[in-house]
Amino acid sequence: MVRTPSRDVEEGLLEAAEQILAEGGPAALTVRKVATCAGVAPMGIYNRFNGKQGLLEALFIRGFQELRTMVAAANGPDAIHRLREGCLKYREFAVQHPEQYALMFNHMHEIEPTEAALLEAFASFDQLAQNVAAARQLRALGTGSDVDVAQQIWSALHGAVSLEMSGMMFTDDPAGSYSQMLDALLAGLEQVAQEQ
Repeated sequence: MVRTPSRDVEEGLLEAAEQILAEGGPAALTVRKVATCAGVAPMGIYNRFNGKQGLLEALFIRGFQELRTMVAAANGPDAIHRLREGCLKYREFAVQHPEQYALMFNHMHEIEPTEAALLEAFASFDQLAQNVAAARQLRALGTGSDVDVAQQIWSALHGAVSLEMSGMMFTDDPAGSYSQMLDALLAGLEQVAQEQ
């Protein structure tokens, strides 16, 4: 009999948890359901994640890692285009993984993330700040530090995406509306910088 490597078991548990999360949201996640879906004894979750809380935190971390990877992978002919593309990737992540997005931003009180988990979350913001810094080498955008401008951009993106995820959209073209909002935001930041 060949034992499954521990890393493969953990990956299987996380994939099962993501599937259950996508189908039923955080409330549907139970140790027993995840274990059954992964074909593992419930004790396997306690051994590897210390129970449901650890599993939720692992999903929280995994979500932010994937978000950061998507934003970092944005391409384009220059840093301005990559900043814009990264902002589009933010919405793409949320649309493709609505329950994961909700877990990351709407259920932190249930997860009670550790400092290590929060550092993973902050790293995704750092990626945006790096994209902003690179873009500002080509064009003046906003005032203040790169972090200040990144915070302004993220606030707008998160607000727009959160409204869409909650069903509070009145346009027939959410993607087009988001893209236009992004263009107006970047143009506004450029205008503010020129007026200083």
